[in-house]
Amino acid sequence: MDDEIAWKTEQRLWLEGISAYDELLDPSCLMVFPGMGVLDVSAIIEGLKGAPRWADVKMSDRVVSRAGDTVIVLGYTAEGRRGNADPYRCFCTSTYRAEGQSWKLVQHQQTLAN
Repeated sequence: MDDEIAWKTEQRLWLEGISAYDELLDPSCLMVFPGMGVLDVSAIIEGLKGAPRWADVKMSDRVVSRAGDTVIVLGYTAEGRRGNADPYRCFCTSTYRAEGQSWKLVQHQQTLAN
């Protein structure tokens, strides 16, 4: 996965619904969110049901790291917006693993930015 596709894939998870998660999450994926803790795939999908999607997300301070040809790690600062709510700022990491010709998310973590 080249860098441009990796960032577009990451943006899909912020802006699209459950169908993007169904397509992109590895069954072993873990996510960590402030105030929610560690979530497995079933908890992630359950949490998305009825939750409003982000209207916009800006990803800055982007960093890409690779572990060989089959693992890519994205690090960035995100600022997400939903309706008239205050912006949500956090530091993020996401790890994708190649599975044949496709890539699956195996880890995502968010830490609130002050």
